[in-house]
Amino acid sequence: MTLPPHAARRVWHAAINPLHATSYFSPDLATELGALGITHRVAVNLASRSAAMGAVGPGVVTAAFYNYRHDLVAAHLPAVWDTATPEQVLAARLRAADSTLRRLLGDEVIASPELAEAAGLALRATEACTRHGRALYAAHADLPVPEEPHLRLWHATTLLREHRGDGHLAALLLTGLDPLEALVSHTATGRGMTPKWVKSIRGWDQADLDAAAGRLRDRGVLDADGELTEEGRALRERLETETDRLDAAPYEHLGAAGLARLGELGGAFVTRAIGAGAFPRDLFGKG
Repeated sequence: MTLPPHAARRVWHAAINPLHATSYFSPDLATELGALGITHRVAVNLASRSAAMGAVGPGVVTAAFYNYRHDLVAAHLPAVWDTATPEQVLAARLRAADSTLRRLLGDEVIASPELAEAAGLALRATEACTRHGRALYAAHADLPVPEEPHLRLWHATTLLREHRGDGHLAALLLTGLDPLEALVSHTATGRGMTPKWVKSIRGWDQADLDAAAGRLRDRGVLDADGELTEEGRALRERLETETDRLDAAPYEHLGAAGLARLGELGGAFVTRAIGAGAFPRDLFGKG
């Protein structure tokens, strides 16, 4: 089924990925993992996202996450699994998603038929996701689907997020953007993480960012002021178009009407969550 141009991309960015990402910036996640003995902010982030793959080491996570500094990952993995098992982390993460969504959306939305409808639509889209070549998606696809509608929606957005993300990594390799170049060029679009958060979450320092910016200038992707050139904008669009192609199946399966409805419902939930403080104000932009 043919969808309107970029429709799936718009819904993913506006209504799917942000719902999934609410848990990463929630104090509830730190509280839940802290109760297990995982207290370092980076360890919380790495463990919560990688737990579905089991007690993996730094090599696997650096490969699957793509743009984290390997030294940062190795400082916390596999040591974190001596503190808590992946099963314990996954259970804690689901509890955090529960409390986070309840706090951000409110009891009325949590109990609404619209939320249950959105969960059904998102889960229907996941029926067409594929495991091959998609390590993070495949690991999460093996997890049980929760019973409560808001957690079913969060689980489905997690699957859809990792499915597109795994395909995006393949597109990055084809485009020839290394981990730092991917981050720096994304920040230059104004839609990526600010340099402050790239350094804080991903483990890079300013010298790393400056070196990547230099390589991108040499390629004609950035200008002298660090802005995307015409070629840079075209490169980022080629990257997103290839990612769209690799991620088309779930949304073609859902159909144009279902995708539009999921975007309408999920977008309203995201707007409400952002209004309730789901994300730091300085998270996105050029910094």
